[in-house]
This record gives sequence, C-alpha cells and structure tokens, in this order.
Amino acid sequence: MADGTNSRQIVVIEGDDASPEAVRPVVDLISALAPGIDWQRPLVGEAAIAETGKALPEETVATIDASHSTLFGSTSGKSGAALFYLRWGKGTYANVRPTRYMPGYRSPLADPTGIDFLIVRENLEDLYLGIEGEVSDLHGLNLVSRTSRQPLDEIEGRYALKVITEEGSRRVVAKSFELARERKAAGGEGKVTIATKHNMLAHTDGLFREVGLKVAESYPDITVESFIIDDFAHRLCRRPQDFDVVVMPNLYGDILSDAAAGLVGGLGMAASGCYGDDYAYFESAHGTAPDIVGQNIINPTATLLSACLMLRHVDLASVADQIERGLGAVYAAGETLTPDQGGTASSTEFCEAVLRASEDA
Repeated sequence: MADGTNSRQIVVIEGDDASPEAVRPVVDLISALAPGIDWQRPLVGEAAIAETGKALPEETVATIDASHSTLFGSTSGKSGAALFYLRWGKGTYANVRPTRYMPGYRSPLADPTGIDFLIVRENLEDLYLGIEGEVSDLHGLNLVSRTSRQPLDEIEGRYALKVITEEGSRRVVAKSFELARERKAAGGEGKVTIATKHNMLAHTDGLFREVGLKVAESYPDITVESFIIDDFAHRLCRRPQDFDVVVMPNLYGDILSDAAAGLVGGLGMAASGCYGDDYAYFESAHGTAPDIVGQNIINPTATLLSACLMLRHVDLASVADQIERGLGAVYAAGETLTPDQGGTASSTEFCEAVLRASEDA
C-alpha cells in the first residue's frame, strides 16, 4: 500500500462500453471535493495489448500493488484481466453489496421506505472456481446420486464443482459480523442473517452455516439468524426492511444482490466493494450497457456509491458523507435524473448536479 497521509493513490480502470461514461464524471466529482487524491490510470485491456502485448502488464500490477485502492468500471472484455487480479490475485474474499432506498429512487415497491441492508457475498470459492467438465470424466469413481440413487456411471452430461472451505467461510462471516457491529454502533439493528441451501447441500452449504453459527458465538452483541436460501429469497421480496447484514456463499450472493437492487430502483443503484485482508477494490455491480454506449446516459449512481465505499476505506469518510448527502438531495428534487430513473439528464449533468448539492450539503 502506498505511503503518505495527505494523499491517496487510487487506481482507476474505466472498463468497457458505456462504463467509462459513468466512471469519468464520478472521478471529476470526487476530485473537486478531494483534490489530494492521486489518480493512477495504468494500461489495461485492449490498450495494454496494443502497446505491450499483454492485457495486464507487470507495470499495471505494480501500480495496483502500490495503491491504496482501485475504482473499477464494468468489464465485458480484455480489461477483465485486471478484475481477475483484483479478486483472486489480491484475495478480496468479501463482496459487500449495499441495498439502501433513497427517496426519489424509482422503486417498483409500493413502500420501499426503510430498506437498508448489506449482502455480503463470499467472493472466491463455491462454483466460481470454474472447475467444470464432462460427467464421463467422473465415471469409475463409484459415485451414486443421493436423490435418484442412480450410479453416476450411467449418467451422461456435464458437471460443475462446488467447493466451500472452512477458512473461506470463517473469514467472510467474520467480516459480516464486524460490519453488523459497525452498523449497530451507528444506530443499526446489529443482526447477521446466514442464508444457505443446507437442507440439500449438507456438506458444502451445511459447512458454511455451521462455521457461521460458530463465528456468531464470538459476537454476543450481534443477533444471528439462519434461513434456507429459498426462504430468504421469499422474505427478501416480502419484507426487505427486516434485514441488516446478510452473508451467503458466492453464487447465491451474486444472484440475490442483483435481485435486491431491483427492490430499490435497479442495478443503476447497485454499489459493490470487494475486501481482503490487505486490499480492497470497488466497482458498480451492473454491466457495461453496450446498448447505450456513446450516449452519455448511463446512470452513475452505482459507481458513485461504490466510490463512497472506497472513500470510507481510505479514511475519507467525511467526503463520502458529503457526496451521499448531495446524491440524496438530487434524487429528492427529481429534476436532474438519468433516463432509467425517469429523467432526461446526461451522466455528466447528473454528476454535476450531485457536486453542486454536495458543496451545499
């Protein structure tokens, strides 16, 4: 991590398609409020290949390693090489995805008031190891389906390997309890919900739940509850206000955090921070929006809220608070919103409005 107390070295990777159109005005906004940030823009993706022959040159890796954090746009191309390094190379095992309603968000719910929770997704294991193959490769291992009792040697198809480890589960659950403790100190409920499919996947999800309940013993000040993942999904739709911090394995967290964003207004509001023991990076949870590239209408809210998580991580919480007050004021006024939220403002105009409101906050 970079040294220095008066400046922060932050890597910016703008991403692909329309993503840079959200990232650039957000960086401009933050620069106006925190001029001491040293933004680094190393070569990544297609530009890096053209100049160095590599999507992620050694110089870029060194720049990331020397930085306090990275602000990452959405990727659908070669810049994904940097994302893989930021996640698996830097060991960022806890993907924290906030869902919070602000008045003015275009929520589909009749009353989204009070929705404010975190989904903490284990970020490195589960099915995302990417180990897949033909079922025939497993023939001869004398495996039998626990449900149909059919020998695997009689089945043709494909498989994916789901891996849950005790250490991987422990560290992400501990992160969740620490977050619940922080939220409780700020006036929150102080509750962790563990969501797994332990009734069907007793060895894998069962381990995640078992470790989670064990970790809970070290946090007597925090309430813990456990739901089967489909029951949790039902409760999420019916009463999202009941949740505080929710922790779950990788695949469920990936899917249900996007579903949660739909409750408050869509993926344009979906911030994300990925934390490890020694590094964290921040990215919007939405895609690259290739259908609107070049139109300057992508909603920067998710990028801006991700950047606020980043600012708190690098000890610039007062700037994050200022931006979030400005963002809330812009949505409450409803006069300078992007098309996905019913307005006509460009991405740039939206960020300029947030900056003005932040300066007045």
